[in-house]
Amino acid sequence: MQGLIAAPFTPMTEDGGLALDQIEALTEHLVRHRVAGVFVCGTTGESLSLTVEERKAVLAAWIAASPSGFDVIAHVGHPVLAEAQELARHAQVIGARAIGAMPPTFFRPQTTPDLVEYCRVLCTAAPDTPFYYYHIPSMTGVDLPMYAFLEEGAERIPTLAGLKFTHDDLVEFDRCLTFDGGRFDVFFGRDELLLPSLVMGGVAAVGSTYNFAAPIYHRLINAYRAGDMDAARAEQRLANELIQTFNRFGPLPAQKAIMALLGLDCGPVREPLRTLGSDEMDALAEALNRIRFYEQVETPVTPGV
Repeated sequence: MQGLIAAPFTPMTEDGGLALDQIEALTEHLVRHRVAGVFVCGTTGESLSLTVEERKAVLAAWIAASPSGFDVIAHVGHPVLAEAQELARHAQVIGARAIGAMPPTFFRPQTTPDLVEYCRVLCTAAPDTPFYYYHIPSMTGVDLPMYAFLEEGAERIPTLAGLKFTHDDLVEFDRCLTFDGGRFDVFFGRDELLLPSLVMGGVAAVGSTYNFAAPIYHRLINAYRAGDMDAARAEQRLANELIQTFNRFGPLPAQKAIMALLGLDCGPVREPLRTLGSDEMDALAEALNRIRFYEQVETPVTPGV
């Protein structure tokens, strides 16, 4: 898999229920903006704030709405291994392109062999579906060396396909990319560092801002591939200014609010996160206007080849 993969928001109603009827419009929006697929119910999708049955329903809605060639990867990580296995089993049955999982975040794997064994057991529930380990130590607290994980996982996890690498350690990212001649997919997960990831040899990325700012990143990738580093750096700086702008309002609540400002209402966030109030929405809209955000993302851009 290559290109931009969105980490989509889970659309919700004002009372906190699921708004699954919004997923078809979200899919059409992503396809129109040349996004290659989605990583469903990860961090951006508030996965650990959803029940297992809700996560199944969200995944099923994305698969039902997705056209041929639009990849749907299901995040199945859960604090309870049996529940993670149930999510993995369900994802395989309904036809997810792949599964991914972050580790447990309370009782955590302490060593690389422990992490590999956890993933191996999880994957027995979906023996025919590619598996990506979701490395996001800033959220999970599990900061083990991913090159060592690939070394051991290559031998012990038959379905291991690679990593979702949400970390700013570009040296380790590069080592993982080149492991065993580039055997594994390594999806880069820091939108702020997409350009450096391309320089290191990355070809695929998963991120939340690809939901609403994909044209910026397509221009970045196209410029990089054309050898125009000045233009590529300018687009990365624009993306980073956008991220710094909305982060002041709370990253996830603000990004859901941006979707609403674009006419794709994904509803509120779940507690303990706090949805932006009307005054904050106005302030966010004004801040986005100041950086000419809408002008930068209205027109889809064809990815470079």
